[in-house]
Amino acid sequence: MVETGTDIRVLLADDHPVVRGGLAALLDSLPGVAVVGQAGTGQAAVRETALTRPDVVIMDLRMPELDGVEATRQIVRAHPGVAVLVLTMFDEDSMVAEALQAGARGYLVKGAEQEEIERAIRTVAAGGVVVSSEVAGALLGRLNRPAQSVPFPQLTERERQVLDRMASGAGNASIAATLGLAPKTVGNHISSLFAKLAVGTRAEAIVLARDAGLGRS
Repeated sequence: MVETGTDIRVLLADDHPVVRGGLAALLDSLPGVAVVGQAGTGQAAVRETALTRPDVVIMDLRMPELDGVEATRQIVRAHPGVAVLVLTMFDEDSMVAEALQAGARGYLVKGAEQEEIERAIRTVAAGGVVVSSEVAGALLGRLNRPAQSVPFPQLTERERQVLDRMASGAGNASIAATLGLAPKTVGNHISSLFAKLAVGTRAEAIVLARDAGLGRS
């Protein structure tokens, strides 16, 4: 929580330089708010948080190297006093819910007005949360879902989505196009899920996934 009379220190994490630049210019114009760093990947966001010790991290959900959900999880685990505010599109309620489960304090829809952005930053910096009723409902649904109904609970939601597409026979390029990810990011997710599932090949992962009911959509 930020002490009264001190600037709110903000770290911006987004893989689009134009978005980061626009947000930085907007935040620098606000009284009592200071941008202390920027990051273009999820791994860089984790690293810059440790270096700059911001009060608030504005985190894009779709990040290369490490997605925004996992980056949020690592940041909150290592720096519980840092408030993460995720950036989202209108159709990403499931990822927002996952980010909230990972420890994010709230979310901002990309394209939000200046007043809404400022209010959200000040709210989470003061220890509050910023969540709409729609996203709260999505989160509640995830929390109430029986644990056994979720295959491979050790995987993140995004890793399960990648595995599901793999099990349906899709290649990396198709998975990237379907999920709106960079091919390199898909490769990173596949490497991660291989390690978590203790498999060494794509064929082994597909067999496990199909046995668990994935790949049927």
